[in-house]
Amino acid sequence: MTRLVLVRHGHVEGIKPERFRGRRDLPLTERGKREAQAVAGHLAAVLRPTSLYTSPLARCMDTGRAIAQACKLEAEILDDLADIDYGGWQWKSYAEAQEADPKLFQKWFTAPHLMRFPSGESLQDLVARSADALRFVLDRHARDTVVLVSHDSVNRALLLQLLDQPLSAYWRLAQEPCCINDIELLDGQVLVRCINATDHLVSMRRDGVPLKPPMPG
Repeated sequence: MTRLVLVRHGHVEGIKPERFRGRRDLPLTERGKREAQAVAGHLAAVLRPTSLYTSPLARCMDTGRAIAQACKLEAEILDDLADIDYGGWQWKSYAEAQEADPKLFQKWFTAPHLMRFPSGESLQDLVARSADALRFVLDRHARDTVVLVSHDSVNRALLLQLLDQPLSAYWRLAQEPCCINDIELLDGQVLVRCINATDHLVSMRRDGVPLKPPMPG
């Protein structure tokens, strides 16, 4: 049995207010660093992974570094785990993108499978390369617990494939910073144990108030 643990990176600038982050190489914020430490401690104590891969972008490598240290692992970079390429929309705010092309902006949230970002990727492109990453990992790890640290877009693309869901269901899967998705694969069968779990972050507090990660932007 292979156990896949999909982890989204910690908090970064551009989540609130929302921007199209994509390939912008953003470091974790202080909040994101605390989230990375929290998810790392949980993985080390509960799931005890045997292998670790990350997206090549800094926010994932920083999150992966915390997990590697806690779990005593070496993190390997998988280029196919990189965030979706938003092309000409990269780092635009939602308001800026909506003003530039209202119809395309609306389509991203209502029919994401029917659009391509200007000079960027489509969901089909994202699914194809995330599938390459999945095949690579499953070929190498038949009986391991493997952590993949990537992005909300990549996690959704992987979950849609594992759940045998259409691309049109992209927005039905919430992915908060440093969430955990736990999936078991055995003899072609897929068992999803949890999606977007964040209980390990509840103990994080700011000014006495539980710190809940924001919804993805």
